[in-house]
Amino acid sequence: MRKAFYFIVSLLVLASAISCKDSKPKAVMTQENGQTDTLATGDSTVYGTMVDGGMNSIVLLTDNGDTIVYLTNPNDTVDVVKGGKLNGDRFAIIGYKEYGDRFMRSAINLTSLLGNWISLDRNFEIKEDGTVTSSLQSEKNPWTSWKIWNGKLILSKDTFEVDNLGADSLALENKNGIFVFTRGK
Repeated sequence: MRKAFYFIVSLLVLASAISCKDSKPKAVMTQENGQTDTLATGDSTVYGTMVDGGMNSIVLLTDNGDTIVYLTNPNDTVDVVKGGKLNGDRFAIIGYKEYGDRFMRSAINLTSLLGNWISLDRNFEIKEDGTVTSSLQSEKNPWTSWKIWNGKLILSKDTFEVDNLGADSLALENKNGIFVFTRGK
């Protein structure tokens, strides 16, 4: 009787060990699949209009008509929302899912990005239709177009990370350095 008991217990242990061998744990953090809400294939940015939000969230009405709530991860050490939050403003958001919630990796306020920007060697206007116009005739390689691609600002052929976007200042960074602009009149 004891041999049969130990034989059955050892079969159960062996069966459970074999069945667990091929199972892999599911990822806790996954990249947000924004293919249906993007302007171009391959762009993981979700575009839309902020309809509500608070200190730690944005409620976004996407260009596809979906309503998505994005949260700010409390463990983030940098401000992920660039350009402030105001209902009715257009946003470009890179998000991810963690424990069932959607979090912002980066969010750029496109409404705040529009307008005139000035530095020592550049004077340009970012327009809503995706064009950039330069006011300086002496400017070398003026930017003529802009778009957000995977959370980065592309001005013609130059790709930038948006470090800071405020009411009167814009700081862009790429491999050549950090470029600071002030809001023009």
